[in-house]
Formats: sequence, structure tokens, C-alpha cells
Amino acid sequence: QVQLVEAGGGLVQPGGSLRLSCAASRTIFSITTMGWYRQAPGNERELVAAITSAGSNTNYADSVKGRFTISRDNAKNTVYLQMNSLKPEDTAVYYCNTAPHSSWGWGKGTLVTVSS
Repeated sequence: QVQLVEAGGGLVQPGGSLRLSCAASRTIFSITTMGWYRQAPGNERELVAAITSAGSNTNYADSVKGRFTISRDNAKNTVYLQMNSLKPEDTAVYYCNTAPHSSWGWGKGTLVTVSS
């Protein structure tokens, strides 16, 4: 079973930036397309960004395109999400997992709160 540990969330003002990280416990990570998901209160979990195994291709939800950047370091079994120009509607718990989600369990996530 792969364990995923997300970190880097916090409270930030609108227009600010945060960088999230997600560490996986197994090297199978390096051959897997990974994604960042988020879940706001009362909403379903949604995929906001994905990156292929070698990092050569990325995809973003329209709501974050141009503001968020996903990247990965396979040597460290880690995927990152750089979030710029944050908006209050970006407030959510952020998770990483395979994209699309398959059998891996979910980590605890990291809370991002965008508020003045």
C-alpha cells in the first residue's frame, strides 16, 4: 500500500502563493501519472492538475490554468503544486494521488485557506 503525505498548506492572502508537496512511500510513483485534487467544504473532490510519469505532459482544470504549476521529482518520489495568484475560491483541502484515481488510498491532505 502506497502512503501519501501532503504538506505546505496554510493561510494566505488573496493574490499570494503557496507551494505544496506530496511524498509517496514507494518507487512505483515514478511510473505513474500523478495529480493534485482538492475538496472544498460541501463539494466533491476534483482533479485540478496532473503530470505524466516523466513530467513531459501536464494538464490543468480551467479554474487554475495559468496560476498553478505541477511538477515532480521522481528521485524523491515527490510531486509539487506551485500555486500563484491565489483566490478565496481556491480554499480547500488539497490531496495528491494517481490520475485518474485508482486503488491508492488517500493521504490526510493539506489545508489551503485563502482569506484576507
